[in-house]
Amino acid sequence: MKSVLIGMSGGVDSSVAAAVLKEQGYNVIGATMKLWRSREGNDEAVRDAENVCRRLGIEFRVLDFSDLFRSRVVDYFVHEYTEGRTPNPCVMCNKYLKFGAMFDYAVQEGIDFVATGHYARIELDKNSGKYILKVSDAQRKDQSYVLYNFTQRQLARTLMPLGSYDKEQVRKKAEELGLDIAGKPDSQEICFVEDDDYAGFIKDYAGYVPKDGDILDVSGSVIGRHRGIIYYTIGQRKGIGAYGRPMFVMKIDPVSNTITLGEKGMEFSGSLTANDINFISGEIPLESIRVQAKIRYQARPAAAEVVMIGDDRAKVVFDEPQRAVTPGQAVVFYDGDTVLGGGIVE
Repeated sequence: MKSVLIGMSGGVDSSVAAAVLKEQGYNVIGATMKLWRSREGNDEAVRDAENVCRRLGIEFRVLDFSDLFRSRVVDYFVHEYTEGRTPNPCVMCNKYLKFGAMFDYAVQEGIDFVATGHYARIELDKNSGKYILKVSDAQRKDQSYVLYNFTQRQLARTLMPLGSYDKEQVRKKAEELGLDIAGKPDSQEICFVEDDDYAGFIKDYAGYVPKDGDILDVSGSVIGRHRGIIYYTIGQRKGIGAYGRPMFVMKIDPVSNTITLGEKGMEFSGSLTANDINFISGEIPLESIRVQAKIRYQARPAAAEVVMIGDDRAKVVFDEPQRAVTPGQAVVFYDGDTVLGGGIVE
């Protein structure tokens, strides 16, 4: 019997994923990553996950990755915001924790596979002999965007049993299994930030004191004052003041502590550069390739051409300009329903 270590958050998705794996005949071991020491939300997740494992009759473990989470995810998040960028901490959590530290733990323990409750699919391409990551059958819940950092080694030992489920099916199955968490709300977008108050978290966690500064127009003229760059992101319209016409944040400069606004239409970009590029195949394209590119989690894929600049940087040129290309966010490349890879927008 093959063994699988599944990351369990105490939520309905990972709980049902564990149940599905057990039904498929795996020796399932539930594992909750302890991300914060002595934090109520994390302790609740551990309790919920342990209760689910008891109900399912599977082993349960707690993996203390709190130091790694702080350095690779939280500190990164704070640093990016204070540098005028808008990070996606879920991408880093998947890269360094779920499919980094947890994956390495499974290998060291002699466990055959790791699994999560992500909505995405993993397949073996018989023609190339390589593993590929594909979007979920349930398009509305697809989470492939935050998984582009996979390597072939990781995909070969990873299972995603919810790739063909939608959320309604998952909740129904949780009810059928008699799991107490069947009606538990979905987790908030960023698990360590309460009420989406990013600025409040940064101030409390890092002792950061925002400094007000000048708001500029595209000519460089001062047209107002801002209350600190951590309160703004590229493309933002609300909360920037009234100027008699629609204005958008186009640039955030941490060095001069300024933000630049542009009028409607100026927030579109025809291209971007990205770094920390990963291609899931492990092969860097030697020539330009055509892709569908997503510049944020909820964005629609847009036709584009990708040209590599060295081994880990790329230029992405869109067929049609895209709104609010945001430094710090991920740009992810697709070929139909297959994830090719991605990187971080510079």
